[in-house]
Amino acid sequence: MCCSRLLFFTCLILILHLFAPTLALDTIHLCSDTGNYASNSTYGANLNTVLASMSSNTNISYGFYNLSVGENSNKVNAIALCRGDIGTDECRSCVNASSQELLQKCPDQKEAIIWYPKCMVRYSNRSIYGVLEAVYPEYTFEKPRNASDVDAFTRVLVPLLERLQNLTAAGNSTRKFAAGRAAQDTQTIYALLMCTPDLDELDCKSCLEQTREWVFRPCCKGKLGGRYMSPSCDLRYETYPFYDLKAETPPPSLLPPTEGKESKPSRTTIVIVVLTIGFALLIVSNFVFYLRVRKSRQKVKSEARHEISSVHESFIRYDFGTIRVATENFSEVNKLGEGGFGAVYKGKLQNGLEIAVKRLSMGSIQGNIEFENEVLLLARLQHRNLLSIMGFCLEGNERLLIYEFVPNASLDHFLFDPIKQVQLNWEKRHKIIEGIARGLLYLHEDSRHRIIHRDLKASNILLDAYMNPKISDFGTARLLDRTEGNTMRIIGT
Repeated sequence: MCCSRLLFFTCLILILHLFAPTLALDTIHLCSDTGNYASNSTYGANLNTVLASMSSNTNISYGFYNLSVGENSNKVNAIALCRGDIGTDECRSCVNASSQELLQKCPDQKEAIIWYPKCMVRYSNRSIYGVLEAVYPEYTFEKPRNASDVDAFTRVLVPLLERLQNLTAAGNSTRKFAAGRAAQDTQTIYALLMCTPDLDELDCKSCLEQTREWVFRPCCKGKLGGRYMSPSCDLRYETYPFYDLKAETPPPSLLPPTEGKESKPSRTTIVIVVLTIGFALLIVSNFVFYLRVRKSRQKVKSEARHEISSVHESFIRYDFGTIRVATENFSEVNKLGEGGFGAVYKGKLQNGLEIAVKRLSMGSIQGNIEFENEVLLLARLQHRNLLSIMGFCLEGNERLLIYEFVPNASLDHFLFDPIKQVQLNWEKRHKIIEGIARGLLYLHEDSRHRIIHRDLKASNILLDAYMNPKISDFGTARLLDRTEGNTMRIIGT
């Protein structure tokens, strides 16, 4: 039996590091195992139409292109992204070549992605436009050697990547790209970062932050060059100019100095004034902060509501009447289950989208805390093995959480049901185990925040239509800023 994609790429990375230190990879592709199509099918015809259109359409003149063709299960969604320093003809040529190779490498998969040195092409049967994908970078090293002084090299690389990350995220809806350099001893480090422009600023920054963490992991820290690729963003740095230098934003150290005899005295004056103002502001801000902290102790509940209401642009604050209609007034027929938080109901919005609604039990103080905790945590998390929250409702005494609907319920329905147990062969069990591990690894190490779930059990593992596991119920989860933490009360099951 073939190893999973995760094991395959783990083996590939080990081979690169241990047995082929001089190997350079120009292209990487991934063929998803979420579904296949027949060569003469409608989906296949739509896919050919999309890829052919992308390489010829004039919209690619600004380096980014997206298109959808078909309906329902035959709908193909595609994205192409070129490096911001290349021209229209080179971009079109790269997209055309990578599209053709992707069809050869993944001849019948409904979802696939390929990275060329100067462009990326991906397609899927699910919606991918404006969606931040889970960040598990595939990475290659053109110069596998380490820097002679890793610490000194890192001290220069870190601020360079941070500066370019902020410039990239601040881009517009057609271009999120930045390139630049920084001097390190006798050499210069060149770096290039980009996101798919369909992401908003927060998602782009989040993707690049998570990708940048991989640069400084034990596997990669101190390498003289490397490229880190994910579906939503791309990061590369080298010790030679690998991009068109005209496309870069020069760092402050390379900007022309101010001329004139009064340049030095004026700088000194500015520094003194800035320090004086800064000291005064520090005193004022500390006093204001003290007053706010004191006042906040009396307004915890109202402040929590305000934070939930503005926690994330992609969250929808639903009207209670809309959810009541969708769940047929929370009828018993639509009830999916009930836990310590409250009951969970199946619903269907007017646009046909199926949802799951978790309704807080009236008057539950602990439920209020769990509600706020879950919304605030899930706003920071996006991963294929975590249950996606779509929105919430705060109206009167009602507290509702709206999630994506997963048709196969929870894992315990299969493990403890003698009839359904037989559906879990070893291949499916292995897939579920691996998915749960991926979700936990993201929570513990790969997300921007270290999060401990504290209530992981079979009933909190939901299964989608393809039996992919999704960790749910973050009401008792905890955000840690350190590697150790203490809990003062019994929590979970």
